[in-house]
Amino acid sequence: MAARPALSGLAHDTNGRLLAVADNSYLFSLDARTKQPLSVRPLAEQDGTPLDSEAIVVDRDGTRLITDEEQPSIHRFTASGRFIGSLPVPDALKVAPAGRATHNLTFEGLALLPDGRTLVASMEGALDGDDAGIRRFQTWQRVGHSDAFRLGPQFAYRSDAGLDVSDIASTGDGRLLVLERGFTAGVGNSVRLYLADPRHATDVSTVSDLTADLEGVRPIERTLLTDVAACPSLGATTKQPQPNPLLDNIEGITVTGHTRDGRVRLLMVSDDNQRATQITRLYSLTARLPRT
Repeated sequence: MAARPALSGLAHDTNGRLLAVADNSYLFSLDARTKQPLSVRPLAEQDGTPLDSEAIVVDRDGTRLITDEEQPSIHRFTASGRFIGSLPVPDALKVAPAGRATHNLTFEGLALLPDGRTLVASMEGALDGDDAGIRRFQTWQRVGHSDAFRLGPQFAYRSDAGLDVSDIASTGDGRLLVLERGFTAGVGNSVRLYLADPRHATDVSTVSDLTADLEGVRPIERTLLTDVAACPSLGATTKQPQPNPLLDNIEGITVTGHTRDGRVRLLMVSDDNQRATQITRLYSLTARLPRT
C-alpha cells in the first residue's frame, strides 16, 4: 500500500463505522468517533484492474457502490471487498474517444437519496460541447425491490467559474450537498459548499450540447452554504500558499448526523494526492440548511 492514503470519498457503513475510499484503489474502515483506521482492503475490478476510486455510498444491504474515474464506472462490491458488478453508463459520459468526457474529470461524487431508490453521480468536469461551467449529474433508479439500477434522468448543474465538482452528499430530504473545488498555483485552493435541489430540474439526457444560456433547460437550483476560506482556521497549518491555512484539496463529504437545533453534522476530507506539499485532513462542521 502507498505510504499516503489519498482519501477522496466518505460514507457511513451499516455497522455505524465510517468508510473512506482512496483513489489509489483502497477502502478504509474508520472508527466513527476517533476517525482512526480499523481496516483496509484493496479494490479491483473482476480482472484485477485497480480503480481510481473517488466516491462511495453504502446500499441498504451493505453493498458498496464505488465510482471509478477512469472510464467512468460505478462498481458494486460486497462488504468483504469482492467485485460483484457494474452499473450502466451513458455513452456520452465516457472518456473520449468512446464518449465526450475528459480523462480524470468524470464520476467524482456519488449520493444515494433517502428513499434508497435513486442514485446520483456527479461529473467533475464539463463534457466536450457543453459550456465550461456546466456539469452533468446522472441518476439511476432502482429496479423494483431488487438491488439492480437502471439509467434515470440527467440534470445540468452550473458550477462557479474555475471550480469543479469534487463530491456530493444526500441531505436526507431529496436535496444534495455539492462540494466545489479549484486550485491556482501560487495562491492555493478554493472550496465552496452548496445546497442543491434537483427535484424540479430538466432532464437533459437527450440534450447534446448544454450552452451557457441553458435555453429551455432548468438547471439544478443551488444556494451557497459557505466558502470554506471564510471559516476560522482553528490553528491549522499549511505546506503551501493558501488563502486560509485550513484549506487543501478537499474532495469528500458525508452527513454524519444532526444537532438538537436541526443543523446537519458534516465530515469532509482532503486528498493529499500523495504529495509532500499537501495534507490529508478531516474536517468536522455543522451547517444550517435553508428550508425547502
